[in-house]
Amino acid sequence: MFFVYVLRSLKDGTTYIGCCEDLSVRIKQHNQGKTKSIKHKLPMELVYYEAYLTKTSAIKREIELKKNSFAKEQLFKRIFA
Repeated sequence: MFFVYVLRSLKDGTTYIGCCEDLSVRIKQHNQGKTKSIKHKLPMELVYYEAYLTKTSAIKREIELKKNSFAKEQLFKRIFA
């Protein structure tokens, strides 16, 4: 199983979108400061995730959310409404 997830910084409220195979391990890595791009925004909380059967599907969805502002906007309306 592969996951696409959204984290929110408890420090400044910004979000981070990623994908991984083991969600709990990945969130721990983020909060231990092992992700350079969000290290200064810790701590992070998981606010949403989607599960996929293949890595390819998860990566496609992650890219869609990162590059397609409409898809991201629709998702964020569901999460944060």
